Amino acid sequence: MDGTESAEQAIELLQQLGLKEYEACCFVGLTRLDTGTAKRLSEITEVPRTRVYDAIRMLEAQGLVEIQHSSPQRFRAVPLGEATETLRDQYEERVERLSQSLEDVEAVGEGDESPVQQVWAMAGRDAIENRTNQLLGQADDEIVFVVGDGSLLTEELIDSLNAVPSDIELLVGALTEPLEAEIRRGVPEATTFVSGLEWLHGERATEEATAIGRLLLVDRSTILVSSIVPESKEEQAIFGEGFGNGLVVIARRLMAQGLLGTRDPAQ
Repeated sequence: MDGTESAEQAIELLQQLGLKEYEACCFVGLTRLDTGTAKRLSEITEVPRTRVYDAIRMLEAQGLVEIQHSSPQRFRAVPLGEATETLRDQYEERVERLSQSLEDVEAVGEGDESPVQQVWAMAGRDAIENRTNQLLGQADDEIVFVVGDGSLLTEELIDSLNAVPSDIELLVGALTEPLEAEIRRGVPEATTFVSGLEWLHGERATEEATAIGRLLLVDRSTILVSSIVPESKEEQAIFGEGFGNGLVVIARRLMAQGLLGTRDPAQ
């Protein structure tokens, strides 16, 4: 990525964090200068000179820019580490306010009772990772987790698996022996096994075929199953809870294929 592409990406990310376009352009422009005047900043950012002053005032109010009241005025960006921390604090504060506001929103009832069994679709690796970590933290009795794709075995997932209390049965499977060995090293307290679910790929599976992502069964009542889309490598999942015993028994037996009965505490 060259300098121009990096600058464009930085401007886009700053806008996603709440800065307006001219503010983002001026801040990125100032990171390229020791100090700069409105005229110089306008030249390198193509922000109209009259709008530079407005943008600088907003950046100063957010603690991202310092002003030297000389003639002409000169501006400089605060150190990048300081700016990053300031933006992180502002972003986290917005997220906390959003969370509180959403909790305070009044619920509107549907008028009918919700069904006991529910299945929902979700997409996006971040969202699915968050749901996985949430479910792992909610377990009371047993977790059966099969990792189908090595890219999903992140440090965060390993930390979440290691955080499972010792009184909860933790069974973690993988579709390949190398991945199982990696899981065993990363989560030594888990009962690990090579799953027999490779048949889900089919006999003529190719690299273009949809791959198994993760399969998670918590307390024999909550299921999450994901797949990796070949073209985009995006993860998609279905999430369900409140299932009857029959479906859960079948799901558990399938997920635990390859686990020796003598090592299966729920056998």
